[in-house]
Amino acid sequence: MPGLVLFGRRWAIASDDLVFPGFFELVVRVLWWIGILTLYLMHREKLDCAGGSLLSSYLIVLMILLALVICTVSAIMCVSMRGTICNPGPRKSMSKLLYIRLALFFPEMVWASLGAAWVADGVQCDRTVVNGIIATVVVSWIIIAATVVSIVIVFDPLGGKMAPYSSAGPSHLDSHDSSQLLNGLKTAATSVWETRIKLLCCCIGKDDHTRVAFSSTAELFSTYFSDTDLVPSDIAAGLTLLHQQQDNIRNSQEPAEVVSHTPGSSQEADLDAELENCHHYMQFAAAAYGWPLYIYRNPLTGLCKIGGDCCRSRTTDYDLVGGDQLNCHFGSILQTTGLQYRDFIHISFHDKVYELPFLVALDHRKESVVVAVRGTMSMQDILTDLSAESEVLDVECEVQDRLAHKGISQAARYVYRRLIHDGILSQAFSVAPEYRLVIVGHSLGGGAAALLATMLRAAYPQVRCYAFAPPRGLWSKALHEYSQSFIVSLVLGKDVIPRLSVTNLEDLKRRILRVIAHCSKPKYKILLHGLWYELFGGNPNNFPTELDGGDQEILTQPLLGEQSLLTRWSPAYSFSSDSPLDSSPKYPPLYPPGRIIHLQEEGTSGRFGCCPAAQYNAKWSHEAEFSKILIGPKMLTDHMPDILMRALDSVVSDRAACVSCPAQGVSSVDVA
Repeated sequence: MPGLVLFGRRWAIASDDLVFPGFFELVVRVLWWIGILTLYLMHREKLDCAGGSLLSSYLIVLMILLALVICTVSAIMCVSMRGTICNPGPRKSMSKLLYIRLALFFPEMVWASLGAAWVADGVQCDRTVVNGIIATVVVSWIIIAATVVSIVIVFDPLGGKMAPYSSAGPSHLDSHDSSQLLNGLKTAATSVWETRIKLLCCCIGKDDHTRVAFSSTAELFSTYFSDTDLVPSDIAAGLTLLHQQQDNIRNSQEPAEVVSHTPGSSQEADLDAELENCHHYMQFAAAAYGWPLYIYRNPLTGLCKIGGDCCRSRTTDYDLVGGDQLNCHFGSILQTTGLQYRDFIHISFHDKVYELPFLVALDHRKESVVVAVRGTMSMQDILTDLSAESEVLDVECEVQDRLAHKGISQAARYVYRRLIHDGILSQAFSVAPEYRLVIVGHSLGGGAAALLATMLRAAYPQVRCYAFAPPRGLWSKALHEYSQSFIVSLVLGKDVIPRLSVTNLEDLKRRILRVIAHCSKPKYKILLHGLWYELFGGNPNNFPTELDGGDQEILTQPLLGEQSLLTRWSPAYSFSSDSPLDSSPKYPPLYPPGRIIHLQEEGTSGRFGCCPAAQYNAKWSHEAEFSKILIGPKMLTDHMPDILMRALDSVVSDRAACVSCPAQGVSSVDVA
C-alpha cells in the first residue's frame, strides 16, 4: 500500500518516498565518513596524549557505525526505487530495512553522547584533532535531531486506526461492524483536523462564528482526505502526471477545436463594453485590498506615496469617511481609484470570520455607487472560504433552489446588514440619487459581491455586479441562471479559484487516483521529470506518462488498481463520471455567478506568467468550461489581482486598437 506501515500503524510517507531523503543522507554520510577517515589518518600520531586513546577509539567506532549506516541507507534507497506507486511488492523488505536503520540510531546517540562527554572533559590533545571531533559530535546531533523532526512530520495521528483497513477489500468493509468502525474513524479524523486548524489559527478569537468555521472546515478536510491511502508525494506525482496529460490532450485537440465562425457584431460590442467596465471596476476591487496590494504593485514608489498617511493623525477630511481600522489604507485607496476623499461614503477594514472589509464610493465617471468587497487576505478569510457547506440563501426572488456556499453567504449577509441597517446605501443615494448601484469584488470578494447583488436586487432592480475570479462553488444551478442578466464574472487563464468547488476537488482526487494507478513508472522518476517539465516545459510525450500507448481514453474507464488506494470502500465512492459528493446534501454541485468572460493567453510567455509582453484574447464562455481543475504553474499566479489587472490592461488596449484596424475586416464599434 502507498502508506508505509511501521510498528503496527500507518505513516504519512510511502515506501517509495525514501529515494531523495536517502540520497541526501547518503551524500552527507559518505562525506562525513571520508572526513573522519582523513582526520584519523593524518593526525593519529597526535592522539598520543592524555585521553587520546579514548578519542582514537571514538573515531574508529564512529567510522564503523557510519559504514553500517551507509550500507543500510544505500539498501533503503535502492529498494525504494523499485516498483510503482500501486505496486509496492518489490519494496516489501522496506520495513525490515527501516527497523535496522532505526536500530542503528541508538548506538549513534550513545556514541554521540560519549563523544560530547569526552570533549567536555577538556582533553589535552592537538587542537586540530579536538576541533575535528567536536565537529563530528555536532554533526551527529544535527542528524539525530533532523531524524526526530522528520519522524514527527510524517507521524499520522490516525495511523493506528487506519492501518487495519488499508488492505481491506469491499466485502470486508460492507459489514455492520466495519461501518461502525469507519464512522468512528471519520469522527476521529474530524477531531484531528479541528485540532490542527485551531493550532494553525491560534491567534484568531474564539467567538461563535470562529468555532462554527473550525468545525465546518475540519469536516470538509476529513471528508476529503479520510477515504484514500494517498500520501503527499503521491498527490504531487499525480498532479505532475495530470498536468502532462492535460497538455498532451490539448496539443492533440487544438487543430480540431478552431472556431469556424466569427461572433456577431452585437455580441462583440457587448463583450467590448463589459471588458471596458471590468477594466474600470477592477480598480475598486483592487483598492479594497488596501495598502498591501498597492505596495506590492508599486514596490519602488508605493511607500513614498502613502507613507505619510500611515503616520498622520486623522484630520477632519478623513472624519467625513465612515469606517474603522483605516491605518495606511485610505491613502492607497485614493491612489488606486483616482478619486477624492469626498467621493467615499464608507470604508471598513473590520475583519473577522464571516465578516469582510468593504468600501462604498461615488464613481462620477460611470455615475454609479460602487460597493467593493475585499478578497481573501487573512486567516479569518480562509476560514470563511473553507466553510463550504451549503445553506439556503435568503433572498426575494422566484428561484426555488437557492442553495449557496455557507461561508460566503454569511459574509455577504454581514455586508448587507451594514449597508442597509447602518444606512450606508441610503446616505450614498441621498448624495447621488440618479446613480445606479454596482457591486464588485475579487476572489472571495467576488463571490460575496455576487451574493450581495442578489440580496439587494429586490430593492435596487438596476444593480450590476462584476465578480473577478470568483469561486466556482458559489451557488445552485438555478441561481447561476438567474444571475445571467445582472452579473458578469471575469476569469484569467488557468486560474484555479473559478474552477474550485468541493465536487471539482473530488473529481480531481478521482483523476489523481486513476492516473497514479495506471502509471508504470517509479515515483522518483515521475517527480524528477515533472519538476523539469514544470520549470522548463517541453513535449509531454517525452516524459514518463501513465500510458505507454498514449491512449488517454482508458483513463475514463473503471480501474481495479484504483481500489488499492482506498482505505475504505465507501458507498459514496464510485467509478462513475459523477462526483462522489454530488448526492451529499452538505456539498451539492455549485456553480459560478453570472455570464463569464474568459481571458486566455495567446502563445507562450514563460512558465510562470512573468513576461510583461503576454498577449490575451477574450471570449464569452460557458460555465461547463470551468468544470475541471487545470494543473499548471499559472493556476495560482493567474488568480493574483495584479496579474489580472495587467491582463485586462493588455486585452482592452489591444481590442480598442483593433476596432479601427482595417486589416481585421471588422467595422468600427463604439465602446461604452
